[in-house]
This record gives sequence, structure tokens and C-alpha cells, in this order.
Amino acid sequence: MLKKVLIANRGEIAVRVMRTCREMGIATVAVYSELDRDALHVRLADEAYALGGQTATESYLNTAAILDVIARSGADGVHPGYGFFSENTDFARAITEMGVTFIGPPPSAIEVMGDKISSRLAAEKAGVNGVPGRSQTLVSHQEVIDFGNEFGWPVAIKAAYGGGGRGMKVVEKADEAEPALESAMRESLNYFGRSECYVERYLTWPRHIEMQILADTHGNTLWLGERDCSPQRRHQKLVEESPAANFPDEVRRAMGEAAVRVSEACGYVNAGTVEFMYQDGEFYFLEMNTRLQVEHPITEWVTGLDLVEWQLRIASGEELTLRQEDIEHHGHAIEVRINAEDASGGKFVPSPGTLTRFDQPAGPGVRLDAGYAAGDTVSQYYDNLIAKLAVWAPDRDRARRRLLRAIEETVIEGVATTLPADVIILSDEAFINGTHSTNWVENTLDFSSIAAPAPAAPADADPLVRKDVTAEVNGRRVAVSLWMPESDDPPARSGNTKPRRQHSSGVASAGSGTVTAPMQGTIVKVNVEVGQIVEIGDTIVILEAMKMENSVRAERAGTLSAVNVSAGDSVAAGDIVAVIE
Repeated sequence: MLKKVLIANRGEIAVRVMRTCREMGIATVAVYSELDRDALHVRLADEAYALGGQTATESYLNTAAILDVIARSGADGVHPGYGFFSENTDFARAITEMGVTFIGPPPSAIEVMGDKISSRLAAEKAGVNGVPGRSQTLVSHQEVIDFGNEFGWPVAIKAAYGGGGRGMKVVEKADEAEPALESAMRESLNYFGRSECYVERYLTWPRHIEMQILADTHGNTLWLGERDCSPQRRHQKLVEESPAANFPDEVRRAMGEAAVRVSEACGYVNAGTVEFMYQDGEFYFLEMNTRLQVEHPITEWVTGLDLVEWQLRIASGEELTLRQEDIEHHGHAIEVRINAEDASGGKFVPSPGTLTRFDQPAGPGVRLDAGYAAGDTVSQYYDNLIAKLAVWAPDRDRARRRLLRAIEETVIEGVATTLPADVIILSDEAFINGTHSTNWVENTLDFSSIAAPAPAAPADADPLVRKDVTAEVNGRRVAVSLWMPESDDPPARSGNTKPRRQHSSGVASAGSGTVTAPMQGTIVKVNVEVGQIVEIGDTIVILEAMKMENSVRAERAGTLSAVNVSAGDSVAAGDIVAVIE
């Protein structure tokens, strides 16, 4: 069994892995960026080491820095979590070449399945058909246009090296192809370190159903059951459940067996997920995620298995003690992702900031996997997942009502969250009846009842407080507790990689010539210049926040008299980026 595991990640997944490691008597090592110096995963680890930098590229995607910490810490295993390097062949290979155990599939399997194009080809060889598409990397937007003209619109551009909806763009018509491909490539590069994309058909009313598999080094591969992940926005999941509603058992078995064939075709080992699109009684291979999924807790609820424990045991060379006939499912589990997003009016825009309050739910059948506590800051530079709230009950409707009760108990202040939207989703007749699809949230649901968040109230000062101060000795984190006056606190870090330009603030009214940033973020592209004539709806700038790109558009026609930002600038919500006269 492994003795010391470094978690090459942050947030709730790092905390999740640490908890199982602690139960198994395995020491844990955290890594952290400058912005995460006092993060929850750092506080819970047995050891923690600084990577330096603020952005993901400077820290959690810095291979040399992570390899250095592995060597210095003496870790004999590395768990990649999800996102970042979890599906990166070069990183997995670098770990194994050090003689350290990579807690995931072998690099060869990641190479086949981590690349969504080669995974499509592998699935076809295993007799599992994918969504019709082109199994090669896009070179230009003209290829997108040609595909759409041949197979029909809309089409989907997808990141070849990654998942979770990052780097995916739906293209409705030919003139959207060029900016959509540019945006998909930027998002993919920022989130996965690779920019390659491909194109496939976009199904109009499918359900997103995935199969969890476990495979050991002794030739055993099991499917543990499905998860329905259809409620989505921006092609990213909001609500997941297991088992899927209105899902025929014969299709379930066929899909599970197909997932096993796909896994065995690439020599897969450890935990993984084979994702499918299901429509009109047919299912199509979508991709294989060569890692633990965000939504794994609901599978743990219904099977009684700890998937992280089995990841660690398989990585240590142990054989699965279960056979396919031993896998049993009990009751129903549903999970919602608590993201720092403002869902008012169905916008779902990032909402970075400091959690001034976080009251967590409890009670029978309730589980919360959180990466933050009250006082922690959700940075614009990382994914916006605060926590996952999952419940179990004997049947689907009781699970749904239990989840609504748990959401009601959850209070988060300081940032907007997706919880109000989750209530609308869980209460809608389409969800209750199991007739929803991946397009249902954005195309059908009405979020107008969600009010825009009020500004956070300042926290009350306490003149007598204990100060938990961190110091670094040769890059290793050491915690020291001191009693100090409240006024001796250092100023809060802004979290910007460069000083923010001092723009005038204020939110523009509808139809205003003042174009403002809708949220804190970084300008990645400026589409206009002073003197240019623009129409209503034209994109002025593209702003990235929490690894999502957002188009800031003109609300009136006219001539640009000022453009106040450049690519790379950091802005706050309400900053004026341009003026139209």
C-alpha cells in the first residue's frame, strides 16, 4: 500500500482524496499557488509545498514545480484529481518515470482516451459507435463550415484533450465558426494545457448518461452503474443522479457492457467513466474520462463503495475483490454542484469573491464535499466549484425532496451560487417526470425569479483574535499560531496577476453607450478599436473568469469613442471597458 500521496490539485477534490487517505493511514502532501496559500486543502494536508505563481499555468500546470515537490516530499504516489493534469499523458509518464505511482490509468491508456479523437477510433474498434463527427484535429474554421454544410447545423466544436464542457462551443451557422473555434481553443489551452479541437454533430434533445468503471491490473473490469448528467448549462453539468430515470434495464446492461469493451480496448486500469449520449432509445459513445469524476459521490451512495479507496488499492497493485454479479444498487442518489455563479435571469456568470458565511446542511442521507469554508476566497483564476451536495434516499422522489431540504439549509454569502437555479431544476415537472435533456436548462427553464445578488456586507471586526500565520521554509509550509490585534492584519490580496487598470465603475443601464464588465475577470481579446462603428449585440471584448469565456456585447449601436482595456488586463465588475457614442 502507498505510504504518502501528493494530490496534484486543489479545492474540493483535493480535500476529498485527503479524507480517504487519512482513513487508510496514508500521509498526504498538498501543493498550492500564491492565491491558495491558506486554502482548505492546504490546511488539511499533512504537508504542503508552494508552487509559486497565481494562475493555473504558473502553478497547478507547472510540471517542473510539481515534480520538484514530489522529489522533495518523498511522496510515493500522485493523485491528479480532475481537471489540470488528470488526463495529461506527458504528466503521467513523467510521474511513472520517477518511479512514483500515478493513481490513475497507465499513460498509454490516457494517450488513447485522453485524446477525444483517438478515443472515438478506439471505441469504433470495440464495436461502439460514437456521435457522427470528424476524427481529426481541426486546422481551420472552414472545416467546421464544411462539416456543418454536409451533416447539418448546429454542430459542436470540442476540446480534444479534456472534458467537463470546457472548450466546447455549439455553432448554429457558418459565420459563427471562426470565433467559436478561436474561443474553444483558448479555453482548452487555459484549462487543459492543449488547444486542439474537433467537430461532431450536435444532437438536439439527448440525455447525457455515463458509466462508471473500475479496472485492476489483474484483468478485471467492472461497470458500476450509470449516472444521468443531463441538466447542464454552458455544456457543463449542474445536477447528476443515479440511477437514471426512465432508463430501460436492457439499455443499461448494453451500455455497461459497451463501457467495459471500450475500457478493455485501451488497456484501462483504475477508475474511469465512459460517457454516452442517449436519444430515442439509442446510445452513442461520447468520450472516456480517464480520471475520477466530479459526480462520483452518487455512485458511492448507491453502491456503498469508496471509489477513491479503490483507486488507491488498484494503484498499489491489489486485485478487485468484487465480480460483476456482486455489484448491487440500493436507492437513489442526486447531486448538485454548488458553483460560484450568478444565475439570475439564466445568465450563469462567474461570481468570484470571499465566502463571508457558509452554513452547511446535515441530517439523514446528506453529504457535502466542500473545498472552501467561511472566510476563504473563490478566485477568478480557477474553476468556480465551491462544493458538491449529494443526498441518498430509498427512491427518486424522496431523494429529490431531501435534496431540496438540504439546499434550504445551505447558506452561502459573499458570492452568488447556483443553488437558486438548482431549486428551479429540481422542482420542474420535466425533471420530476424524467423527460429533460441536455438542452432543457438553457432552452426551456425560466430563471427570471432569481434575484441578482446583493453586495456582501463587511465582516464585523474582532479586536481579540488568534492569528494562524503560515511561513515557508525551503518552500515547505509551516503553520504558526499567534495572538495579535485585529488591526495588525495584512491587507487582503487582490488576487490579480497584474495591477488592475483604474477604470470608472458603475453598471450601465439597458441600451447604454457605456460598456461595462459584468464580473471580475481577465480580458483575453479586444474585438474593436476607437472610431469603429458597432451594432447592437456586437462583441466588444471577450472576458475570461473562472476558466469560462464571456462575450461582453454592445447594448446600442454607434461609434466607439473609447476602448479602455487591452488583452491581459484584469477588470472588476462594473469597470467601463468601452464607450459608444
